Amino acid sequence: MTDEETPIFERGDVVYGDDPFKGEEDARPWLILSNHEGHPFHGDQYIALTLTSKSWMDGLIEAPEESWVRGGTPDKSRIVPWAVQSIDQEDIDFWQGRLDRDFVDQAVAALVKELQ
Repeated sequence: MTDEETPIFERGDVVYGDDPFKGEEDARPWLILSNHEGHPFHGDQYIALTLTSKSWMDGLIEAPEESWVRGGTPDKSRIVPWAVQSIDQEDIDFWQGRLDRDFVDQAVAALVKELQ
């Protein structure tokens, strides 16, 4: 893939890529939070939150179907607001969809709350 073909992901995009907390071959969906205005390595590295199909803990934020602008996940997904990660472009396998601005803002607010 040439540089012209490498996609640049934006805030709200859901991508599928490596999970640093699992084995080398494991991957998961990630919600991109960083944007081009505020992140110095945009296009090379992204700030993201984990999506999971599990519902094992309080505090997870369910991504309702109406929040998906495009694409989606095969199973009902939830954001894990305390599972923030910096994911490199080369660790992303594919674009999976996009969540709307209101949902992304809700996820960011939940992350900030975790840090206070």
